[in-house]
Parts: sequence; C-alpha cells; structure tokens
Amino acid sequence: MSGATNTSGPTAIPEFTQILGHPKPLWMLFMTEFWERFAFYGMRWALTLYIVAEFFAGDASGEGYASRTYGAFLALVYATALFGGYVADRIIGYQRSILLGALIMASGLFVIMLPNQSLFILGLSLVIVGNGLFKPNISTMVGHLYAQGDSRRDRGFTIFYMGINAGALVAPLLTGWLASVITDTPMEQNYKVVFAATGVGMIISFLWFWFGRSQLKGIGEPPADRNGTKNLLAVIVGAALSVPVVYLLIAKVGAAALAWLLGALFVGLSVMLLAEAVRSGSVARDKVTAMLIIFLFNVLFWMFFEQAGSSFNFLAQNIVDRDLGGWEFPVGWFQSVNPAAIVLLAPIVALAWGWMSRKNIEPSIPRKFGLGLLGNALAFLVLMYALKNLVVDGQIPFWPLVLVYVLQTVAELCLSPIGLSMVTKLAPSKVVGLAMGGWFLSTAIGNNLSGIFAGSVSGETGMTVASALAGFTFSFWLLLGAGVVLFLIAPLINKLMHGVK
Repeated sequence: MSGATNTSGPTAIPEFTQILGHPKPLWMLFMTEFWERFAFYGMRWALTLYIVAEFFAGDASGEGYASRTYGAFLALVYATALFGGYVADRIIGYQRSILLGALIMASGLFVIMLPNQSLFILGLSLVIVGNGLFKPNISTMVGHLYAQGDSRRDRGFTIFYMGINAGALVAPLLTGWLASVITDTPMEQNYKVVFAATGVGMIISFLWFWFGRSQLKGIGEPPADRNGTKNLLAVIVGAALSVPVVYLLIAKVGAAALAWLLGALFVGLSVMLLAEAVRSGSVARDKVTAMLIIFLFNVLFWMFFEQAGSSFNFLAQNIVDRDLGGWEFPVGWFQSVNPAAIVLLAPIVALAWGWMSRKNIEPSIPRKFGLGLLGNALAFLVLMYALKNLVVDGQIPFWPLVLVYVLQTVAELCLSPIGLSMVTKLAPSKVVGLAMGGWFLSTAIGNNLSGIFAGSVSGETGMTVASALAGFTFSFWLLLGAGVVLFLIAPLINKLMHGVK
C-alpha cells in the first residue's frame, strides 16, 4: 500500500496488521501518548497552586504571577514543538526525537520537586525542551500510518486523541489523591509527591515506545545518511544549550514580551511554509494559506480554553462551593472532567463524522473549527449566568463549572483532533513535521495569551466575583464574534483547500 512521503522513513507505507480497523502501531502510539499525557497533566493542574503555596506562602497576591508563569510555560511547551518538528524532519527522525524528548521531560519533572524557585524554573525548562522533541513528532507519526486520501485518518486521529485524554483523565485523579491523602504535610510538600508520580509516568512512556517501536516497520527512522551517532549528539548538545535560553524566557523576559517573540516566530514559520509551498505549485500555496488562516482562529480558541490551569483553578479554589454533602471535591479533580468527557464523547463524535460523511453532509474543516469557537463561547455564557445570578456568600454552585468543562470538551472535539489531521493533509510532504510545529506554535500563542488574560482576571489582589464576571463576559463576546466570522468565510477557505475534506 503506497502513500504519503515520509521524510524520516520509508516513502511507502508498510502493510500493517489491522486492529479494530486501524493499523496496529496506532495502539502503541496511543499508549505512549497516554503515559506522556499522564505525566504532563498530572503536573499541570498543580503548577499555579504550587507556585502560590510555595513561593507566596499561600497569599492570593501570587495568583497573577502564577497565571502568567503558567501561560508562559504552556506557550513554550507548544512553541518548542516548532523546533522539535524541524529536528525530526531534517536531522534525527521521529523515533529518536520522541525517545530523547521523553528522557529530558522525565528529568525536568523530578527537578521541579526541589524547593527552590530557580530550580523550579529549570525543571519547567527541561519539561519544555523535552516536550518540544516529543509532542509534534508522535502526532505526525499517526498521520504516517495512513495513505493520503484514506478516509480513516480523521478517525485514527480521534482515537489517538482519546489516548491523550485518557492520560489526562487519570492523572489529576491519581495525583490529586496523592496530594491530599498519601501524606499528612503542608500542600506545597504534597505537590512534590505529584511531581514525582508524573516523572515515573514519563519513564513508562519512554519504555513503552522503546519496546514498541519495532511495530512501526521503519516509519519514523531517519535515512541511512542521518542515522549515525554524530547527528544524535548534535541534537543532545542543542537541547542542552536551549535549556538556559528557555529558562531566561520564563524568568526574565515574561509573558508580555514573550507574546511578541512568539508572534515573530509565527510570521517566520508562515514565510518558510509558504516558500516551500510556492516551490510546489499554486495548489500547495493555496492549501498552506488556508492552513495558516485556520491557525489564527486556533490562537483565539486556546487563549480561552486554557483557563483550566489558571483562572478556572483559582475560581474553583476560591469562588466555587465544593462541599458535596460534607465531602470537599478536590480542586484538581475539576480538570479530569474535560478528559473524562472526551473519552465518553470522542467515539460518538467520530461516529457522527463518519455517518455525516456517508450522507455527504459532514461539515467542512473551517465549519468544524467555527463550531469549536461557538461551543467555547457557550461555556463562558454559563459562567456569566452563574456569576450574575447564582452567587451565595461569595460562591457559585458546583455544577456550572462542571458544565463549562463539558461544553468546552464538545468544542475541543470539533477542533483539536481535526486540526492535527488537517496539518497532515494540507502541509507539503517535505515539511509536515515543521507544519505540525506550526500548529502547536499557534496553540502556544493562545496559551501565552491565556496566562496574560488570567493574570488580568486575578489582578494584584486575587480573583473576585466581579473580576471573574468582567473577564468571562469579554471571553464570551470575543469567541462568539470569531465563530460567526469563521462560518462566513468558510467557503473561501474551502476553495483554497482544493477539495481536501
């Protein structure tokens, strides 16, 4: 079975054993991603809370700094995917990039346990660099399991996305339990148990891929002339040199200046992708143009979706009534609602897209993105209602925040797995990894803006009902407007895509 060019492996897709209608390696990649996401989301929910507890002695004045640091961390996690995609495409291949990234991430997760702010930021820097090598390349490899035009590709990415969210579901539940039950110490100490557990999860991810990569039958390996030790050592040195750069971006540059830097990177990436597309002809140029337009809307989606680890965290801690009949619902467990809903709803959405495709009524890629923006807007409408009408003794009920996560889940399923698949369809074959890095760069810009926005909601003294209502009202109207605009220009984008579905 022949298919898409793979710049880091064979030019034809091997014959794979099929399991549940999909290539067998998909399930190995599913579990590798499961454990990596367990590690990432297990530490993610605790970051802002840990910063306030450890470095501000629990004072709410630290919420703004914690949110901005969190946003910068997430932004750099996704921005480094740009370079990780290039490294895999051009230097060491996808498999080696994934393995090296897993080891660097694991080391960072253990370093952030150390009770020193400089070492904490160093640990975050290691996680960022490792994730840049890991994240875009495992997603790209999913696309390489399917031939161009294979109708199963979107469904394969949706299954893979379930692996992401299965790990994200288990992580806050288990690590949140560890933080509140296994130790009888101050919370800043308990969070260190959380970070240790996530480091172990990352090691499992490394081992799962190490022993399972033979299933790939050469996909993701570099050509023979780039398969030596010299290239691998060069990348290791480059990763080591990039860690202090990332450290300075977090510790010294800050979220506001980082926004300009990421914007410049996005412009540079756009120029590189368009230049490659122009060399490939007008159709490739149009496809890349369509992809870049959708990237811009992706920025806005993630700016407000990624309030989960920042403003929503402080909302849950300070303004949501978490008393359920005498038992207090842990703050971290709110962040398992989204992945739990994805695990439950992703198969339904995948089946719905398949049914609509057979009926020739499936929404186009731009329209799916528009639905994602409108669904995200609806989630903020729920918060607006709760903060206006349901506040009692300075708190809102438990259920609105749960409903917000469910609505955002539906929105995410309309957008995120479709975006991953879109990149593998629209990008020129020689730079698929770089384009996947571009997808994550657009997500990075949104994440950095999410931290800046969350910091403004908390202000200098911490989140209040009034500041939350003002911020989330702004979120609703901006998302609603963007969703409507995308629906209106969808026919133009579809024309640029030249029949890609």
